[in-house]
Amino acid sequence: MAPSKPHPPISTTVPPLLLGTATFNHQYVSDPLAMPYRDIVSRAIALGLKGFDTSPYYGPSEVLLGTALESLMNPTASASNPLPIPLERESIFLVTKAGRITGDEFDYSPAWIRYSILRSLQRLHTEYLDLVYMHDVEFVSPEEVLTAVKELRRLRDEEGLVRYVGISGFPADVLASLAEMILAETGEPLDAVLSYGHFTVQNRKLALTWVAGEKKTEEFSSPLARLKRAGVDVVLNASILGMGLLTNRGIPPDERNKTSPLAKWHPSPPELRVACKSLADITATIGERLESVAIRWSLQEWARIGAAAGVGVQVPSTVSGNGTARVGVTVCGVSSIGELEETVAEWRGVLSSLGHAVDGRVDATYGPERQNKVNQLVEKQLWPALGKWVDYAWDSPGPGYVNTRREEDKGRVPSDSIVAGYNQRKAVRSGIEPK
Repeated sequence: MAPSKPHPPISTTVPPLLLGTATFNHQYVSDPLAMPYRDIVSRAIALGLKGFDTSPYYGPSEVLLGTALESLMNPTASASNPLPIPLERESIFLVTKAGRITGDEFDYSPAWIRYSILRSLQRLHTEYLDLVYMHDVEFVSPEEVLTAVKELRRLRDEEGLVRYVGISGFPADVLASLAEMILAETGEPLDAVLSYGHFTVQNRKLALTWVAGEKKTEEFSSPLARLKRAGVDVVLNASILGMGLLTNRGIPPDERNKTSPLAKWHPSPPELRVACKSLADITATIGERLESVAIRWSLQEWARIGAAAGVGVQVPSTVSGNGTARVGVTVCGVSSIGELEETVAEWRGVLSSLGHAVDGRVDATYGPERQNKVNQLVEKQLWPALGKWVDYAWDSPGPGYVNTRREEDKGRVPSDSIVAGYNQRKAVRSGIEPK
């Protein structure tokens, strides 16, 4: 591709709700290939979700997502649909990550980052990526993060492979510190930061002082305020179900339990798993599922707080569609059509509760009325039931962590055709005879 042209602010281009495909992975389901991943992606687009978040660390996720999108961008004619309308690449927002190879192996070197991006382009059947994060930045040194971010920006500016650059990770304070460092060292802020597991019914640390009902303490030092001061345009909230903690099924406290793929790898302590599982019994007494309540609370509160903090994206704010307003951006993961439709229904209710138009109208019943019910349940029953586990966050990295990527192997990429093939195509397009 040609060198990148300046892009508009990411807050004007990224959708307010993205489909996260970490669930297209053995960590969440026993057989990702058996998932209806094509139907999930197709249905998401039909429901208006045009953003997709993935990572090479998520097992087959990039391949499955890319396969689903490719079939929509190059549809096959049939008797029932002789002239199918292809999905346009420009109509969707593709996000992936780089740098994390396995659970304890990371390579943030420029050579590996470029290889990873080229591989992602191949898997996702695209010539560019809308947004790329350095994945789980707390596992490497700040210097490595800075080097990797500079390489992503080079791929953006010189090769046009990336449109926007960001970082992702678990500890909210680490994300804020790195965003501040990158601005100070380069004079350019990050476009986006993805925080996960830190704005849920159980853990609100990303924006604790903004949460309704909390006593207002010093907001100046909160992670969210620091990210905004570091110039980050959009802060995205992910893992709103705590990576499976806030579900009716929950996570078995015994990691040897083989009925749940999450039991072995999930970093939560057994006591937290038990505490979260008790919430399902509370929500059931009023005819609710814990997933629905947790999804609705996080979607609504982050939409509101992201807007208030100035780190959201623009959406139509009136029924006529003539006005715009900001809402906080959420990445939601699903493993079935039913979960997808439930999440989208809650999201539409959130927009209505905030006075934004959905399909040309504002649904007062599913909007404010349901939101008040959810807020009362969370504040009066779920938080008290969690007790000391409210706002608990496990350490990341955990005790004893060591990056298993040897220094001599950093920057060493597989001897396959990905890089060579891309370099050859690039040379041909440039009119240069490849060596």
